[in-house]
Amino acid sequence: METTTYKAALEAEKKSLEVELSTVARRSSATPEDWEPVAVTDERPAERDEVADKIESFEENVALTRQLEARLAEVTSALARIAVNAYGLCAVCKKAIEPKRLDANPAATTCKAHLK
Repeated sequence: METTTYKAALEAEKKSLEVELSTVARRSSATPEDWEPVAVTDERPAERDEVADKIESFEENVALTRQLEARLAEVTSALARIAVNAYGLCAVCKKAIEPKRLDANPAATTCKAHLK
């Protein structure tokens, strides 16, 4: 299978995900491949409504970080499969994943028959 196009798409998506993640999280100092959501900080004392807004914003950052980190893991895994010539094979039946499916989602791990 020719993977050049898929690899380029995956690398571009990975870069985009990391940029988006950096707006709501920071890399973990303990585990650099993990991301930690960040809270909005302000030097001045906050009023009650502002505190509630900051908590809500942090909760949104947590949810968004989880979604972006999950997709980043899928993309990184697909790039690793390309590196070891295992890309494009269904994780269930080991048959080739349909090109249209890979065009739609280059990080796909299953063929259409084994969609989750």
